[in-house]
Amino acid sequence: MSLINNLLTILEQNRNTYISGQELAEKLGVSRTGIWKAVKRLEDDGYIIIGVNNKGYMLSEESDVISSEGISLYLNEANLKYPIEIFKSVDSTNTLAKKIVLEDKKAEMIVVAEEQTAGRGRMGRAFFSPPRTGIYMSIILHPSRHVSELATITVKVCVAICRVIDRFMDVKSEIKWVNDIYIKGKKVGGILTEAVTDFESGMVETLIIGIGLNIKTKEEDFPNDLSGLASSLFPSNVTRNELIGNIINEFMRIYVTDDGDVMEEYRQRCFLIGENITYNLSGVECKGRVIGINDLGNLVIINNVGEEVILNSGEVTLNKNFKEKIR
Repeated sequence: MSLINNLLTILEQNRNTYISGQELAEKLGVSRTGIWKAVKRLEDDGYIIIGVNNKGYMLSEESDVISSEGISLYLNEANLKYPIEIFKSVDSTNTLAKKIVLEDKKAEMIVVAEEQTAGRGRMGRAFFSPPRTGIYMSIILHPSRHVSELATITVKVCVAICRVIDRFMDVKSEIKWVNDIYIKGKKVGGILTEAVTDFESGMVETLIIGIGLNIKTKEEDFPNDLSGLASSLFPSNVTRNELIGNIINEFMRIYVTDDGDVMEEYRQRCFLIGENITYNLSGVECKGRVIGINDLGNLVIINNVGEEVILNSGEVTLNKNFKEKIR
């Protein structure tokens, strides 16, 4: 690791605690001038580092730059095996993940960006991803499992994210089928799961799980088409590094867990159950009422003529304002 990486690791491990320049110099085998220059480099990258004579340097609690060093502090030992690559700006972390897999088919890793210039959601939609205000990441896995065994992977990711949000915030997060995360009636995040599957065997060779969360994007900064529909988490006393580490831990923990408990939690969090919706079926707009979610994560609907419909993909819309439901 470079001097910058090693210094950042020490500062992250001792966040909110002063460490003298001399102590840092001795630990890292450089001069105090070398430490000073490295601190300036980190400050240029956006880190908030407080330097005080006779005390040393301290990484401020307000500093919230995403780094592999910062994320690794919160990972369970089993998850430290996954390399983490951080990028200032990419078009899309899922697109980047696909390029990585093309170059190395065995790569299992996590890519995180401070900004996406062409963030992608389901159904070809854009995901607004301004710099330094969100979490934009993709997890690359090679499960070597049949596609039928991974039918509920998006369910597991949604539940993992909701658990982490609830852990750090005094709020109950909810899910809009199939992959959107909501807080108080507004969308705060979404998941885009993509897979490379062997057609003949039905085995999933590569799984790419894209996660986008609005952490501190202000309401007025969202584009007009998201005004009043999207919001951010604004968690207190927690960095994005800590949130990312916890999301990875929680997802990996339930990645191999029996679907029963996770699916039931997904159902409990899904605010569409019991609601009237509009949905698209083979290009035709239809109306119905959601009566449940089956064990494969499919939406079970009674249409307007009383027939049961199973929806395994597509876009659905509530037929009444969601805000009215939560009052």
